[in-house]
Amino acid sequence: MGGKQPIRVGMIGYKFMGKAHSNAYRKVGMFFDPDREVRMSAICGRDEEGVRQARDKFGWEGYETDWRKLVRRDDIDLIDVTTPSDFHKEIAIAAAENGKHVFCEKPLALNLADAREILAAVQKAGVRHQIGFNYRFAPAILLAKKMIDEGRLGRIFHFRGMYLQDFVIDPSFPLVWRLDKKVAGSGSLGDLGAHVVDLARYLVGDLVQVIGHNKTFIKERPLVEHMTGLSGKASDNAPRGIVDVDDATMFLGEFDNGAMCTIEATRFAQGHKNDLSFEINGEKGSIRFFLPRINELEFFDATSDAGLQGFATIQVSEEIHPYWSHWWPAAHVIGYEHTFVHEMYEFVQAIANDRPASPDFEDGMQCSRILEAVDKSIEERQWIRLDSM
Repeated sequence: MGGKQPIRVGMIGYKFMGKAHSNAYRKVGMFFDPDREVRMSAICGRDEEGVRQARDKFGWEGYETDWRKLVRRDDIDLIDVTTPSDFHKEIAIAAAENGKHVFCEKPLALNLADAREILAAVQKAGVRHQIGFNYRFAPAILLAKKMIDEGRLGRIFHFRGMYLQDFVIDPSFPLVWRLDKKVAGSGSLGDLGAHVVDLARYLVGDLVQVIGHNKTFIKERPLVEHMTGLSGKASDNAPRGIVDVDDATMFLGEFDNGAMCTIEATRFAQGHKNDLSFEINGEKGSIRFFLPRINELEFFDATSDAGLQGFATIQVSEEIHPYWSHWWPAAHVIGYEHTFVHEMYEFVQAIANDRPASPDFEDGMQCSRILEAVDKSIEERQWIRLDSM
């Protein structure tokens, strides 16, 4: 590492994403050789007992209970934001203004205006910034990108993507923060659909217009008493609150290259625990991906001989594939948590070598732009052009 000063990380939030990021920081130096060492300096949360336990369990050197103090510390180089969405804007802007590099989980902000403010702040400060679209860093997704860029699919006709879950179907499931618009910004569209939107942009290109439809199936739920990750608890006689976000959203879109786009995000797909999938159809072939089989990519080669065609399953787990040489022998599979290790490694390398990170807050802003255009199309019941947003 050439004797360079470590990148000293301060992370805000210690629940679901905080655990995923902590695990990634711990593994970056063990499996990769970053140009600067990662130092887990401090973790931050409002509940002192909870954050102290997280410090000890996750391996951080210290903790804070006030994020404002953390972003002002001279011994912190990188602020990692894993809080609910309503805190993203204030923390990210303050971190940039204090000269910190910023990593922020998706969605970047509650709305497009806030996303633009965050982007302007990091650009003005000249700090590095990256958003948490971790699925870009699955080796199978990177192989799909390579195949498309090499022209193996030819002209693209269709992108169809879905992110399906079922964890809120029970009407007694409480009103957790992900079901509260002022905290989350939106429901299934922003939480799940954002990942599919980013993959569509990454693999196919920019969207030029969209039209959508959404539904809130259960409009009232018991108020939550305790939340952890995706779960929550409420008492039997808890008062009820209004659900003001979408339970499910689907939309159509058109890419700037003329390809068609269909995206669906729902938390009401019984039997689907965490199923992100997409298929891309082109003139020379098709590819498809299914998150529960994260190490596989299916490829249909229309240029192969008649009678020998069919979808082939590529095991994306050999040394020739992205990142694989850092892990295990061929076909010794990796999983969800490894995508976070890859994205943190890339961000550390961007900081160490003073180069732009990817995906960055521009990508986060563009995603917010599409999500807001979808919401506007639903409200106005018409196609919305992205250049009008």
